[in-house]
Amino acid sequence: MSNTASERIPLKARNVSFSWEDTPLHWLPGDPFTTHTINVLHLLLPAGERWFVHVYKQVLPYIKDERLREDVIGFIGQEAMHAQAHDEVLPHLKERGLDPTPYTAQVDWLFEKLLGDRTLPPGRARHWWLMERVAMIAAIEHYTAFLGNWILNAEELDRRGADPTMLDLLRWHGAEEVEHRSVAFELFMHVDGGYRRRARTWATAFTALVFLWQRGARFFMANDPTLVHGRASLRDLHRSGRAGTLPTAGDMIRSIPRYLSRGYHPSQEGSTEQAVAYLASSPAATAAEKAAAHRSNGGV
Repeated sequence: MSNTASERIPLKARNVSFSWEDTPLHWLPGDPFTTHTINVLHLLLPAGERWFVHVYKQVLPYIKDERLREDVIGFIGQEAMHAQAHDEVLPHLKERGLDPTPYTAQVDWLFEKLLGDRTLPPGRARHWWLMERVAMIAAIEHYTAFLGNWILNAEELDRRGADPTMLDLLRWHGAEEVEHRSVAFELFMHVDGGYRRRARTWATAFTALVFLWQRGARFFMANDPTLVHGRASLRDLHRSGRAGTLPTAGDMIRSIPRYLSRGYHPSQEGSTEQAVAYLASSPAATAAEKAAAHRSNGGV
């Protein structure tokens, strides 16, 4: 089911928490490749989503529409919580013998230095760089919405006995990505909206995501202490896509012309109704709601 802009709901950060003591290294039993391919999220998202927040705080003064401003503020809150939740998985991986620090140091450099604030003079150059990053975030959010919609419907992970805590983290995050999927694109259209910039930054974002993801999967497979000569290959990706434990290459390729279409709107990706329904049943999200209600009642 697609959505229209009228289905937009107020966005709020859910102060979730997860306990990783009982989660095995290979949280999808017998499938280290799928486990580690999805685990790349924990490497990329903390730095990436902190970067989103940093950029969006700079663009707030350019927003003239009050409803969009409220959405962006809600988006900032959700993205900050996503970064924190995935960041907390990294010590768990290290305790299981897989130290992610060498890779996360490179990702931190990418977002903080290469894509960070540059020493540019006030005026056109500084504004140009801000708009480039806003457009790039819109392109990345197209793929986070795509992945969010996929994980909400990835029933094969349930059938194969995926760790319930990891699955809840992924689906809570995916549901919020679907819930706020229109914000980044609508912000870009509000402050700039140029099609050439949209296409150019899509190419940059897509190339970077593919490069970082394959490097991350190879890093995990090569450094997994339980594997001998662990490798990640395109054949494994194709196999997992056909099995339903990862998105298919075909689905990912078909998402490209949707974003590059001049009539594109993120409501074409996923279902707000499905996302909200999952958030109403997610163990972590419902626990956060109960804790918030308890605090608002004075802890009574």
